[in-house]
Amino acid sequence: MSQHTVDQSQIAGPGTANRPEWWRDAVIYQVYPRSFADANGDGLGDLQGIRARLPHLKDLGVDAVWLSPFYESPQADAGYDVADYRAVDPMFGDLLDADALIRDAHALGLRVIVDIVPNHVSDEHSWFRRALREGPGSPLRRRFHFRSGKGEAGELPPNDWESIFGGPAWTRVADGAWYLHLFAPEQPDLNWEHPAVDDEFRSILRFWLDMGVDGFRVDVAHGLVKAAGLPDIGAGDQLKLLGNDTMPFFDQDGVHEIYRGWRKVLEEYGDDRVLVAEAWTPTVERTALYVRPDELHQAFNFHYLGAYWDAEELRDVIDSSLDAMRPVGAPTTWVLSNHDVTRHTTRFANPPGLGTQIGTAGDVELGLRRARAATLLMLALPGSAYLWQGEELGLPDVVSLPDEVRQDPSFHRAHGQDGFRDGCRVPIPWTVSGPSYGFGSRGSWLPQPADWGRLSVEAQSGKPDSTLELYRMALTVRRQHPALGAGTSVEWLAAPAGVLAFRRIAEDGRRFVCTSNTTQEPVRISVYGQMLLASATAGIQVTESHVVLPGDSTVWWTG
Repeated sequence: MSQHTVDQSQIAGPGTANRPEWWRDAVIYQVYPRSFADANGDGLGDLQGIRARLPHLKDLGVDAVWLSPFYESPQADAGYDVADYRAVDPMFGDLLDADALIRDAHALGLRVIVDIVPNHVSDEHSWFRRALREGPGSPLRRRFHFRSGKGEAGELPPNDWESIFGGPAWTRVADGAWYLHLFAPEQPDLNWEHPAVDDEFRSILRFWLDMGVDGFRVDVAHGLVKAAGLPDIGAGDQLKLLGNDTMPFFDQDGVHEIYRGWRKVLEEYGDDRVLVAEAWTPTVERTALYVRPDELHQAFNFHYLGAYWDAEELRDVIDSSLDAMRPVGAPTTWVLSNHDVTRHTTRFANPPGLGTQIGTAGDVELGLRRARAATLLMLALPGSAYLWQGEELGLPDVVSLPDEVRQDPSFHRAHGQDGFRDGCRVPIPWTVSGPSYGFGSRGSWLPQPADWGRLSVEAQSGKPDSTLELYRMALTVRRQHPALGAGTSVEWLAAPAGVLAFRRIAEDGRRFVCTSNTTQEPVRISVYGQMLLASATAGIQVTESHVVLPGDSTVWWTG
């Protein structure tokens, strides 16, 4: 074990202190550093701002915070183009700020997970700059995917792959060679068949583990290994943004040997550090391969994230997810929103079938009702859950951003996606009034709506019916009720069409029931004991034998 290992027993809070395998039922909150809190007034969030707002996360009741990239970067893709994995970008602070943030979080009982971006680097990374400078035949070029082009003079890309952000996945350099980038041209893909790449990332993992982090979220975990020979895809649709299609550059079996090596690195630091995969795969069974006992600990459940607010669809994905994870002994990891997709408040405000990139506000009130109900359903399921910053405030996507302020690279590339990721990344409001609603002392890097103050932490704190207080209460109940959290199954109960009802039983015999009405009409069901919490109280009618559930609502029961 490293001599720099943090004594995890010093983590003070009730949520994760001294708990083995804490990640199995943890609720983890994603922070997007540039949009969370701005301490120096430059309009961009920073590490000092996050430190100042950590008490909000403790009060919310989460177990850990996941930080999106804050490494040195030219910011071509909001920090997911890393120039130096061992340095903090000056826009966010420095390494001393990162160290202080980790220490402050631990003192509050919060664990810290950081992003690691292993599929690609920035085109300003020292390896890539040297590879360009040294030209064809350079040993550094073998750490990337440089190829000769097709055509009489090599003027055509080496194959027909397209970038996730639109356009060809290849860019030609001055000497005529082409390099692969599954994302923006500023993000050249690494060649994971080269041993130096694996060696470097093991070193990077140890660097941050020595700093005291509790784990890593692995960006594009499914993309590191490409099919031999980089074959053409052929005619037809290429792919949608981070979609689940079978592609020769995604979900190749070779990635698993990489993660077995990473798991060994983490085990040098004890048994409580965690690796979380962002793995978009064709099936939940393929996702389960990433969390076998000797690989990663968790994998985001994007099949659940993509499900609409529909009882039959939700039950199918819940069952298939639990069934897939049970044989490998891994927890199912639930998520409704993140920095790459439309917030579920807005997604559920629109008709089904539009996917996760939506450019219309829809029925705002309906979306919020469904989002609150969906959150209680998610938090009642066995396993771990991830929250996206601002969802505890019921924030919608901002769909009215002018084109000139958008910074998502997919918006600016021809034939790319619609570029609506900026809408979920607008800085969150902390106060009812003031510059940028408490985000900072001046403006914010993306403009906030004029009514943002009414959704702020200040506006919602202490108001029993607010979305913020619903989250706080839900996380309190989840932490205190022995039937909630870790587990591998649910017991489905008979329910009317459009209603989900399941029971969970603790080791001490205490029972918990979750009922979700996914229809817009009131539905009469049985009473399952004492009502613990409801996503919507107006319209609930309870007698000794039955209860009327309002449309688009979830109720928790115990007894």
